[in-house]
Amino acid sequence: MGQVLSSELFRLRTMSLYEAGLLTEGFVRIAGVDEAGRGPLAGPVVAAACLFSESLFLERLNDSKQLTARQREKLYDQITACSEIQYGIGMADAPTIDRINILQATFLAMQRAVFSLPSAPDYLLIDGNQLPPFSIPAKPIISGDALSVSIAAASILAKVTRDRLMEEYDQQWPSYGFAKHKGYGTKAHLEAIQKWGLCPIHRTTFRIKCTSPS
Repeated sequence: MGQVLSSELFRLRTMSLYEAGLLTEGFVRIAGVDEAGRGPLAGPVVAAACLFSESLFLERLNDSKQLTARQREKLYDQITACSEIQYGIGMADAPTIDRINILQATFLAMQRAVFSLPSAPDYLLIDGNQLPPFSIPAKPIISGDALSVSIAAASILAKVTRDRLMEEYDQQWPSYGFAKHKGYGTKAHLEAIQKWGLCPIHRTTFRIKCTSPS
């Protein structure tokens, strides 16, 4: 991945402390897990699991929310193209969210992401303060996407995957502006719902407040 400046290398090593500590305990395949899309009014919740070599450092790797869209896309391409990285993607669509609620749908997406990894992990680091039901050891980390390199990588994969899906949905339902707001409850989105009603990817159990167009 090229040379990494010493200051950036120090930052990345600091973000690797959770993984390094688990390696000393004998765990070998440590995967970070994160999701994107719990809050929107439309579209799926997407989760990613990421497992990569302890000696691998990706410059600028960080919580996806701290990166620009261009930086996320670049890191996404690096992560998915690197032979030293294993990753899995899982999701739950809007009807599933409506049926089992957003928390359980998030857990389901995370489980699907982990199960789709090419190699089974022996430990999971999960962003947040709650654990989905897994049969392997796992640890929740609040703000983990800013504290763990594997969770940060997963956050980028989940975010970019979901954004791309919403851009595809924009082609199917262009009246709602999904490519711009990605399904979140912006003024423009709420006004589109007020005018056009709900489409098949809206979460009908969410409290969608319709406002009159100005």
